[in-house]
Amino acid sequence: MNILVTGASGQLGSEIKELSLNYTGSKFFFEDSKGLDITNAAFVDDYIEKNKINGVINCAGYTAVDKAEEALEEAKKVNIFGVENLVNSIKSRGGKLIHISTDYVFNGESFLPYKEEDNIAPLGVYGSTKRRGEEIVESSSIEAIVIRTSWVYSAYGNNFVKTMMKLGNERESLGVIYDQIGTPTYARDLAKVCLHIISLDRKIDRDSKIYHFSNEGVASWYDFAKAIMEFGNISCSVTPIESKDYKTLAKRPHYSVLNKQKIKNDFNIEVPYWRDSLKKCILNINKEK
Repeated sequence: MNILVTGASGQLGSEIKELSLNYTGSKFFFEDSKGLDITNAAFVDDYIEKNKINGVINCAGYTAVDKAEEALEEAKKVNIFGVENLVNSIKSRGGKLIHISTDYVFNGESFLPYKEEDNIAPLGVYGSTKRRGEEIVESSSIEAIVIRTSWVYSAYGNNFVKTMMKLGNERESLGVIYDQIGTPTYARDLAKVCLHIISLDRKIDRDSKIYHFSNEGVASWYDFAKAIMEFGNISCSVTPIESKDYKTLAKRPHYSVLNKQKIKNDFNIEVPYWRDSLKKCILNINKEK
């Protein structure tokens, strides 16, 4: 296969790039927005045709949750029109597409882990534009799936883990929200899933094209931060605070734990526990220092 990975300089794209070195029989093309503007339909068509692309892992997205509230058109360009361009272009080559989406398509009012078919009710621009991108993939006739994920972190890029480690080494104490519940996702674990699925000989199309993936277990941001200090051997104390005491432009879902049974059953995937994956990531971060 000739596999295009968009958003290649981000957390997930960078992890896929590193892991792809172990994949023989496929040629990978890694592009960020500078090398491939997915919002330009003609450019996307030309790139996919010229490089004979027959597989796409779309990691690109407008992911600045708060900024999106004031930049609707920019978010729409990437999260909706960019997805549409990739779907249309890969359709002409009969290829596969894996599109990455988010837990922000839910409003967080559940008390049970969200299943793929549960009610969609985004709280802001980011979630609503990502949902529209999902609908484009769902309604297409191509061999494609959407993978929703949550709380992504990595040794690459900017993320909660690296921010907490930096602040923890600079300060004696930090206040972190305890009333938002979800599951951290190590981008490397998600990258392995994406590579496994796109490399399958059999078709990946299903009656429902939506899947959920995060690590196993449940945590608050407070729990997450406490674990980061523990595994990073950082002495900074962490204090729980409520969401109302940390104002943001965009509303966050208070509960966004994802049920992963479907992806485990359909693709024979084992999902690591979030604390185990976090420990591995922090080891990788510290190695790079």
